[in-house]
Amino acid sequence: QVQVTESGGGSVQVGGSLTLSCAVSDDSYSSNFVGWFRQAPGKEREVVAAMFTGSGSTYYANSVKGRFTVSRDNGKNLVYLRMNSLRPEDSAVYYCAAEPGVDGNYVTEPTSSDFEYWGQGTQVTVSD
Repeated sequence: QVQVTESGGGSVQVGGSLTLSCAVSDDSYSSNFVGWFRQAPGKEREVVAAMFTGSGSTYYANSVKGRFTVSRDNGKNLVYLRMNSLRPEDSAVYYCAAEPGVDGNYVTEPTSSDFEYWGQGTQVTVSD
């Protein structure tokens, strides 16, 4: 059973930054497909960003493009989501999801069904 664990959420003021971390317990694959999603109260879960950890190819939602960056440390099986210039509308529970053993050269917009394993979520709150 693969475990996915997020960390790094918290409260920040508008314009601030946070970095979320996602640990994927299974290191038997050279690549994982890792996605970051978020869900605000009363709204549907939406994809924020995604990465093939083998090739390093990434996807960003238009709402975060230029502000959020996904990176990875394959040696530690960690994926990071660096969030800059945060806005109140970025407030949500952020989830990391993983599909082990998947790689590719181009990431199209992922959906929840692309990922089998999910973390428990971490709260991000951006206040004025």
